[in-house]
Amino acid sequence: MGIPNELSELAPVQQAPKRWDDYIRRDRVHRELYTEDRIFQEEMIKVFGQTWVYLAHESQLPEPNSFLSVRMGLRPIIVTKDRKGVIHAVFNRCSHRAATLCREESGVAKSFQCPYHGWTFRNTGELVGAPWPQGYADFDKSEFDLGKVSRVETYRGFIFGTLNENAPTLEDHLGNARPWLDYWIDRAPEGEVIVNSGAHRMGYRGNWKLAYDNAGDGYHPSFSHRSLLEMASRLGDSKDMSYFGKTPDDGAMSIHSLGNGHSVLDQRPNFDGPGSIWENQRPQPGREWFEEMIREKYPDDADRLLDVCAGAQINLSIFPNLLLIGNQIQVIEPLAVDRTQLTWNATTIGGVPDEINTMRMRTQEDFPAFGEPDDQANFEEVQRGLAVPEAEWILMNRGLDVEDWQELSENGVIKSAVTDEIHMRSYYGEWLRLMNGEK
Repeated sequence: MGIPNELSELAPVQQAPKRWDDYIRRDRVHRELYTEDRIFQEEMIKVFGQTWVYLAHESQLPEPNSFLSVRMGLRPIIVTKDRKGVIHAVFNRCSHRAATLCREESGVAKSFQCPYHGWTFRNTGELVGAPWPQGYADFDKSEFDLGKVSRVETYRGFIFGTLNENAPTLEDHLGNARPWLDYWIDRAPEGEVIVNSGAHRMGYRGNWKLAYDNAGDGYHPSFSHRSLLEMASRLGDSKDMSYFGKTPDDGAMSIHSLGNGHSVLDQRPNFDGPGSIWENQRPQPGREWFEEMIREKYPDDADRLLDVCAGAQINLSIFPNLLLIGNQIQVIEPLAVDRTQLTWNATTIGGVPDEINTMRMRTQEDFPAFGEPDDQANFEEVQRGLAVPEAEWILMNRGLDVEDWQELSENGVIKSAVTDEIHMRSYYGEWLRLMNGEK
């Protein structure tokens, strides 16, 4: 299924190529996957409709009748919690004349009334009524309910939806990504992750897959984030991310291809023992005073509490649109073939003193402000470079066939050196499966 296992003997495709197979080779993909609107439009149907897409976090629906406006590919969606606490996802499209029904980002509402013609719907999607129904000769309200995301499932607070009735369960889709997601959640003492701050949104002029490519790319930090690393290095070589600047493949960091398009970049081997994650963070205003206060108030638990202020030291990519970076949830939102929005949600956690969450929020200001602009500049420059039609292919060949880099575990996870581009080669196998309509 999709691209063959990296550790097997790979040979050129011998069967007659399918429609989409022509765009993907063993070590490269075609530029048109990032530039052609017809491909983008089909992705919005087959990728963002036929697999599990991250929609929201349960903590963003804090009480009965809460709602959140999101997107599922290009589809405007309202995620709601009804009065009984059941979560729904309905199309934010009036069934009358297709006007956007809800125009608020979030709130509490038992029903939604279309601003255009006044049709009113429950927050579960059922049509309540239309003004002056005598104007319709034959009007059966049940025929005009809002369209719904047919399957909505939640994993430990993370809400996903799919339009594919035959898709595997959400847990099966997450597969080998689940233990990594569990690790990320369980850094909170009680496993309680909370999204209760405003979103930090950034837009770039480039294809959505450029962000997904980059999320598992351990090759770029020492170059793309050079100014950030130079600042860190002035305070000691071990400061966060500076380890990318010294032949990272010689160290213990790794990239893991998890199957189903998921991957994780693991930086944790750079940190040794409780308190080391906090100790190696870059400077922050008031950091010294804060640490002194925490050690005085919570002497027996200070190292653990300080560590959860800082990032999880993994970059977990859950195909196609969910990235967990540090302590933050990042969502990839395609807008057009060459326009993408990245939405960052900072998180707090339960089971810790308020001071810990205050500092946790401060640490989450770091990378989106100092690192993400570097990445988005690169995405836009790649999109510019893709305008050269004579140069057809984008290389993703680093680590391919490099001796002793890759290890295959019993559960099918492939672990490799941190700069291996296996993340990209692997998720394109899942992309190809979906685009070919394979079950």
